[in-house]
Amino acid sequence: MSNGCCCCREKKVSLGPEDSSTLCPVCRKPGVKVKNITVKHLVADEFIDQVGNADYYLCMNEGCEVVYYNLKLAVKFDKKQIRVPVWFKKDADPKYVCYCSRVTEEEVIAAVVKNGASTVEDIVNLTGAMKNARCQVNNPLGKCCHPAIRAAIEKGLAVNNQSSV
Repeated sequence: MSNGCCCCREKKVSLGPEDSSTLCPVCRKPGVKVKNITVKHLVADEFIDQVGNADYYLCMNEGCEVVYYNLKLAVKFDKKQIRVPVWFKKDADPKYVCYCSRVTEEEVIAAVVKNGASTVEDIVNLTGAMKNARCQVNNPLGKCCHPAIRAAIEKGLAVNNQSSV
């Protein structure tokens, strides 16, 4: 995409087989590997020294307070130690789908419901999402927000379908 979307440039990463080092130390659910640079940019200043140089895992359990962890280093960071709300965690406010352009899920749903948006390109044009692509340091996953935007579009389309019944 010409809008600066980084997902076209990213290599697709396989999560590989699950092992005990990928499980969150609190909820024991599997995490997703995240590069060190992402964690360094998103932990609060007072915790940066604890990050070190290793990569981390992001706990994908919406109800777990842990965000990043590295079991080998015996380090974990919870929601209160992260600079931004993690969109899929319980009580995230605001719930960003595009961290680089600060576009929320609510804004995407509104663009679908009020303006008839149905594609990521529509959302880019209506909200400015994905225009400032620095996903590796802004998005807690360290990856492009395209899938989160697509999921928000689906929520908006579901609202439209319910209101037309």
